[in-house]
Amino acid sequence: MVEIIAITGGKGGTGKSTVATALAYQLSKTSKVLLVDADVDCPNDHLLLSIKRDELKKVYQRIPKIDASSCIMCGKCGKVCKSKALISLKDKLPIFIPEQCNGCGACKIVCPTNAITWEDKEIGTIYIGTRNHLDLLSGDLKTNQPVSEFIVNHLNEEIEKKKEKYDFIIIDTAAGTHCPVIAAFELANKVIAVTEPTPLGTHDLEIILKLLQTIQLNGRIIVNRSDVGNIELVKNLAAKFATQIIFEIPYSKEIVNSYAKGNPIHIPHILDVLQQ
Repeated sequence: MVEIIAITGGKGGTGKSTVATALAYQLSKTSKVLLVDADVDCPNDHLLLSIKRDELKKVYQRIPKIDASSCIMCGKCGKVCKSKALISLKDKLPIFIPEQCNGCGACKIVCPTNAITWEDKEIGTIYIGTRNHLDLLSGDLKTNQPVSEFIVNHLNEEIEKKKEKYDFIIIDTAAGTHCPVIAAFELANKVIAVTEPTPLGTHDLEIILKLLQTIQLNGRIIVNRSDVGNIELVKNLAAKFATQIIFEIPYSKEIVNSYAKGNPIHIPHILDVLQQ
């Protein structure tokens, strides 16, 4: 049975993608592995592994289309549009700003004359790539689009199609606790939060551990740059949430150099995390 591991972090810059790519690359030497870059606002796993991406499919989102001949200019659509994609002015047709629309459908529901139907707008792309025995699935949100979780949902659909082919699927989530991160957890049976032993790192780690507690997912912790800062901060937090630190990565110039050159990063004993 495939093991699906989400690698996450409360803040950017902790080494989340470094850990995800290193784990996926080293696993691929002996197992069938799919790495999923679900940080769709800023995907970079293909750069860290020097993988050429090829387009798999475009991703579209529904947006309202207003029939001017049926619109009575009542203004109800603008009043219910929380994203301010529809702006209603007295005795004028609504002004529509497609970049702000999240496709919620409230405007269509309240329209008294059925003047609103649906059309599609392109919001992103799903890519695939391969390096030796490591497959990559990557999502990329177009600039100025508001709903990155839609791209993550399409990544999940592709995972469902492909998962029986793999021993391990590593999902590199976005940083933070917003909707695309929660969507990236949907198929995971293990979640690992990467942090650093600093006040800012542990502050954001606590937020993501609270999220995992709320959605009833069991999280574990990896401490990156574990010898730079105060690791007691992370240990105290792990005790508070009854979880454990399963791996510590000391600062390494070799890791930094590999990262800068776009080479696969080797972290000694990183595969030990799978036994925790």
